[in-house]
Amino acid sequence: MSRYLISFDDGAMTFPEEELPEVAKASLEVVREARDAGVWVFGGGLQRQRASVVSTDGTVTKGPYPETKAVLGGFAVIDVPSREDALEWAAKIAAACRCAQEVREIMPDPTV
Repeated sequence: MSRYLISFDDGAMTFPEEELPEVAKASLEVVREARDAGVWVFGGGLQRQRASVVSTDGTVTKGPYPETKAVLGGFAVIDVPSREDALEWAAKIAAACRCAQEVREIMPDPTV
């Protein structure tokens, strides 16, 4: 099994605000389906533009950032047998969230 990060950028969800309850319900249904299938590891939405960057010297730069800086809006980590499986789950999440999703394989941890 391999773990994959499925994510979308902040601001990618461009549907009308009144549709948010319907989108939230659809998203939770996909999470429930992934849990029932045993592939869900962890995920969630992130507070908009609340990121902080910590430099190698310990300097902290707090958001919000200019709109030109891409910021992660939400993510899911799943554990599936193949990239194709990850892409299928990403398609379900994209449909539920009504926005495109990025899929990246998480490098295995040799100590685990």
